[in-house]
Amino acid sequence: MSAPACISPFDVVDAQFEAYNDQDLEAFCAFYADDAVLATYGGDVLARGVEAIRARHADLFARFPQNRATLKGRHVLGHHVIDHEHVERAPGGETFEVAAIYTISDAKIVRVDFVK
Repeated sequence: MSAPACISPFDVVDAQFEAYNDQDLEAFCAFYADDAVLATYGGDVLARGVEAIRARHADLFARFPQNRATLKGRHVLGHHVIDHEHVERAPGGETFEVAAIYTISDAKIVRVDFVK
């Protein structure tokens, strides 16, 4: 699935969030630029490039088939989208809160910084 160039940053993040919860790896990765970066806020790079993002999430989806994120809040500031998410690995399992700061360019996610 390819994102049309006129799609808003909100729509890009919303669609990848839905694909994440559906564990639809191909749809999820379609919203990332080829050279996208996932990183901790102000820190370590977790994945560089869509193929590394694909591998990271293939493993995540395999290990946690009931993984689900619930959106607690979303703010759009220009080409940046900031989500506050509650993640549950499995019903009754590990949970955590995270802020994901998405940077969008040309209808693709080019960077995500996670605050945990």
